[in-house]
Amino acid sequence: MTLTEKSAYIKGLMDGLDLDADKKEVKVIKALVDLVEDLTLTVTDLDEDVDQVYDELDAIDEDITDLEDVVYGDEDDDSCDCDDCNSEDEMYEITCPACGETVCVDEDLLLSEDLACPACGEKFEVDFDDVDDVVHFNGKPVDDGDDTDEE
Repeated sequence: MTLTEKSAYIKGLMDGLDLDADKKEVKVIKALVDLVEDLTLTVTDLDEDVDQVYDELDAIDEDITDLEDVVYGDEDDDSCDCDDCNSEDEMYEITCPACGETVCVDEDLLLSEDLACPACGEKFEVDFDDVDDVVHFNGKPVDDGDDTDEE
């Protein structure tokens, strides 16, 4: 039974009792039944409004998803055959000397002369003399057999 049906049922029960309308108790009961009926109508209206808001929110979410696909492209596109898309390219984390922001770049950008921080826009070069030559396997350093640091 819906809220509206329950409210109507209670009102019908009260009307069917043939109570004396002049008694104070009956006036209170009638006022309470009227209040329940008003609350039922208000809740029903609010429920319809919430349903409408959910529908509009779903439409907005779909629109945003469409816009993201247009702006960012389909990042799950595995059918790309172009030479620019190589998922095997290594990415390098570097820290901007100007603002300290850590950014990820591929090897081509790392070696280019146009390397600029996306956060602050400052151009900088990477000094490869300060980079340790450490071989990694599964994220852990591995001894490559070159023991030039020993005395």
